[in-house]
This record gives sequence, structure tokens and C-alpha cells, in this order.
Amino acid sequence: MIFDGFLSLSTWGYVGATLLLTHITIASVTIFLHRHQAHRALTLHPAVSHFFRFWLWLTTATVTKEWVAVHRKHHAKCETPEDPHSPQTRGIAAVLFGGLGLYRAECQNAETIERYGKGTPDDAIENSLYTPWRNSGIALMLLIDVLLFGWVGIVIWAVQMLWIPFWAAGVINGIGHYWGYRNFETADASRNIVPFGLLVGGEELHNNHHAYRQSAKLSNRWWEIDLGWIYIRLLEIVGLASVKRSAPRTEFLPAKHTVDNETVAAVIRNRFHVLKLYGAQVIRPVLNVELRGGYARRKIRRFRKWLTREDLTLNITQRKTLDAALSESSRLEIVVEFKRRLKALMQPAVKDADRLARLQEWCAKAEATGIEALHEFAAQLRGYNIRNA
Repeated sequence: MIFDGFLSLSTWGYVGATLLLTHITIASVTIFLHRHQAHRALTLHPAVSHFFRFWLWLTTATVTKEWVAVHRKHHAKCETPEDPHSPQTRGIAAVLFGGLGLYRAECQNAETIERYGKGTPDDAIENSLYTPWRNSGIALMLLIDVLLFGWVGIVIWAVQMLWIPFWAAGVINGIGHYWGYRNFETADASRNIVPFGLLVGGEELHNNHHAYRQSAKLSNRWWEIDLGWIYIRLLEIVGLASVKRSAPRTEFLPAKHTVDNETVAAVIRNRFHVLKLYGAQVIRPVLNVELRGGYARRKIRRFRKWLTREDLTLNITQRKTLDAALSESSRLEIVVEFKRRLKALMQPAVKDADRLARLQEWCAKAEATGIEALHEFAAQLRGYNIRNA
């Protein structure tokens, strides 16, 4: 007689149990591994932190130090040949269907683990159980599943074993850098796959994360849902978590007309938002006017996306064609040049002491161009400020 397990469920009951178990794993990855350990965006109560670590040992055989190291290297070397899992350099198929293999290969790189894995758990249970006996956890999980669900438990266990390799190592690392929409024109190719971060706990909002990697909250617009953030807030309400970092909240103060150090700080901290606003409020209106002309319609229209986005590159021939088109439109040439100057003063190489004078000069010259959209943006930028929590 086949053992049916201690729990006798309907077909949909087994499906629900599987989704619940895999969702706990997803929550453990996004809250503990990603936001807590890799980016230090929040602190967790020791009991909660250890529960997540224990659950990941049971369901993924993940060693915290290895996962954190590989992820931190991904950010440090993003979209380069040294990136452990970039579809831009390795191909989308290699990451989507072979993400687990790429992760394991990078875990064998001792330099990666040593350099990027600092600050992760180094206690007795980690060194005596979770790391040396990493595969024992998933074996124990198989036994638990069979005892609870009988022979169906084998199927449930198989789904658990495939869940993270497919969704996290494959979909998020692959599609998250290949297809989707972008709120911020980051230097990498990160994308928000969908605005509803439910299935993978908020990790679907990958472009938001790359723009503000140390933020505990991954959603950015009011219509975006980050389920992991909802869990974090619930933990915080009951005193089991504390948010340390989140994306800077900014505001425009109409009465502020002077560019000061607070203005500079707000612009630098929220530079992706500033550049996005510039594309929407300056370049796009000027571009729409210029596109009414016959020559501009033919020559500039093909570069419309490039003019308002940061993630598109041009080859030499395309660059020459664009430069020729811009030379026929002084207004568009001016706003594109002012965007270049604005980006230049945001670069890390610029000394903090120089940024204030350069931003003051930028605003004064922008307002003097006589281009209404640029004048209004510069006036608005003077009032840019970090909102108090």
C-alpha cells in the first residue's frame, strides 16, 4: 500500500501547499539574502534571520556567503565579461536556462567569495552545519515532504528544488537584464519585468533595484507592488525588522531659488530621477516641436528613443547621422548638450566642492538659453531637496 502521508489534501490542496512552501523560499531569498545580507538595507531580529537561513538550507542548499558574494560581484561588474550572469555578454538562453550552472561556477572562484562575501554569517552553526553539510538540508526536506504528503511529496520537493534556480537564477538574472520596462536609465541593462512583484517577492522590479541598490523597497511608482516590502513593513511593525536604507525621497520647493549644498546632495542621490525628468520635461517637448519639420521628421525620428534614454548606444555611422540632424536644429542641439553637461557634473570623479559651482552655473546658463522647457526645468531644479522622513 502506498503511503499517503500524514496530510490528506485535494489536488488543489497540494498545489496550494507547493505554492506556500516555494513562496516562503522566495521571501527568504529576497528579504534575507538580498536586501538584508547582500545590501544591508535592513536589520532582522536574530530569530527571523536564522529562520530564513535555516529554511534556505532546507530548500536550496544555499550558502549565504556564496550567494552574497556572487550577487555583489554582479553589481560591481554588471554587463561586463566579469559579470557572473549577464545575458548581455553570455546570451539570454545561457542565463535563462543555465543560470544555476553559472552561479555554481562562480562559487568556485575563491577570489570572488573572499572579496565580495564579507560580513556574512560566520558562527558555529554556519561553519559546522550549513556550509559543510549544505546538501543535507534538501535531503531532510525530501524526507519531510514525503512524510507530510506521501508520494506526492516527491513531486512537491522537485518543484521546490527547481523554483529558485528557474525564477531567481534564470528569470530575474536573465529576463531582468533583457526584457521589460525601465523607470531609470541606469548604466546597465536592468529591466522591470512587470509592475506587480508578487511571484518572486518584488524581485521583478529589477531596474528599480539597480537604480537604488541599497534600498529595502524595490517599488518606485504608486502602481508598482513589492510584496517583499510589504512583508518587511509587517516585520517592522511587530519589532522584528528595521529598515536602514531606502531610495531617497525628494521634493521640489517652489520658494527655494538658490542652488545650495542640499540641492547638490538631492541631485546626486537621485540622479536617475533627475535625468528621467529631464528627458520627459525638456528633451521630449523640444523634440515634439522639431519633429513637425520635414527634415527633422526624416532624420531625427529614428533617434527619438536614444535622445530620451540612457541605455541605448550608437555606432559610428549612427552617431554621425545624429550629429548631422542635430546641427539642423539648434534648440534640440542645445538641450542635448545641456543634458550631457548635467550628467558630467554627476560623475563620481567630480569633486564635491566643484559640484556646487558647476550646478549653479548650469542652472544660470540653462535659464539664459531662452528655451522655455529648459528654463522651467532649471528653475524647478533649484528647489530640488531631500524630503525629511
